[in-house]
Amino acid sequence: MNVYRSLEEIRGRLRRPVVTVGSYDGVHVGHRRLLETVKELAAGKEGESVVVTFSPHPRQVLHPEDRSLRLLNSLPEKILLLESVGIDHLFVIPFTQAFSRLSSYDFTRDYLLEGVGAKTLIVGYNHHFGHNREGDFGYLERLRQKYGFELYEIPHYGVDAGKVSSTTVRKLIEAGDLVMAEKYLGAPYFVSGAWNSETGELVSPEPAKLLPPDGRYSVEIRDAKDFLHAGKKERGVGAITVKGSKMILSAAGNVSPESGKDVLVRFRSVPQGISWAVPETGM
Repeated sequence: MNVYRSLEEIRGRLRRPVVTVGSYDGVHVGHRRLLETVKELAAGKEGESVVVTFSPHPRQVLHPEDRSLRLLNSLPEKILLLESVGIDHLFVIPFTQAFSRLSSYDFTRDYLLEGVGAKTLIVGYNHHFGHNREGDFGYLERLRQKYGFELYEIPHYGVDAGKVSSTTVRKLIEAGDLVMAEKYLGAPYFVSGAWNSETGELVSPEPAKLLPPDGRYSVEIRDAKDFLHAGKKERGVGAITVKGSKMILSAAGNVSPESGKDVLVRFRSVPQGISWAVPETGM
């Protein structure tokens, strides 16, 4: 997957782009359903699939005083997930105060149509964009009539009669229900970052990374670079102790991640009724 971070890098490079826009925090099963549609349409048009996202998260820029937002993914994790589902291109737009004042019209014309070269746009239900979230599907439909691109809206997706959203997944993880969170994500929840062998601390590059409630959790451990290789076995099992925003990783057996290198730990699924965490008073 190619990653671009400016209009200059991406302009004129893509073949019949089929494009979707969003934060895609978590890349949950609802996101994956939409992304499969993007890929299928791109394949049918002999084009390329494109995700346009933002960094930092818009809320972190628009409301810097609000520290309540917790993210399911750091940007490196999001890149890994989008690549794992087979997206061809990712355009990461730097989200700034100046960019936030861009109108829906200017964003669609300058970034999506002229910049990325979108021939087809796919949006999720209740999608809003542009200054003050003034753009929506109806607005894009009017622009479609002017510019001639194809436009599709994907309805919401549910699991066990519940609507899947990043907000729902965050609430599940905050409550410690990692079993249901895994169902909504379509895969175990994970955290990645650099591991310090002397202290055992695992540090995420995203200060707002969401962690489950304090406790000790069983995890699978692998090198972050091996994430895309589904056939590879994890390097081993271990435990991670969560205390507030701090994580201490301890490997089991002969597993020994290399200090300073990025590792990925996946919270292991357990049967319903078994506690995920064993509270600790230390750390």
